[in-house]
Amino acid sequence: QVKLVESGGGLVQPGESLRLSCAASGFPISKAVMRWYRQNPGKEREKVAGIIANYNASIHYADSVKGRFTISTDISENTVYLHMDNLLPEDTAVYYCNAGNSGWEYWGEGTLVNVSS
Repeated sequence: QVKLVESGGGLVQPGESLRLSCAASGFPISKAVMRWYRQNPGKEREKVAGIIANYNASIHYADSVKGRFTISTDISENTVYLHMDNLLPEDTAVYYCNAGNSGWEYWGEGTLVNVSS
């Protein structure tokens, strides 16, 4: 059974850091492009970052997070991370993990990040 389980969200103050984790099971992330998305109520889901897991090579960052967020993978742990520095109130959202390749795609259930003073 395929599962993506996000963790690491929480309430932080502006300027602080968080690291999100997405633990995959049921498939090897080395076969996937792994992505992080985020979404707020009433808004479209936004692609935040993407990486070709097998090469640990990032392929995409949203302009709004460039220089502050870093996506990475640990193939041995079958896990993808999103390290977020200098968090801003506008980074508040539910963050979702996504895995996919030709003809298939999986989503996690999300983890809430709340940046507030």
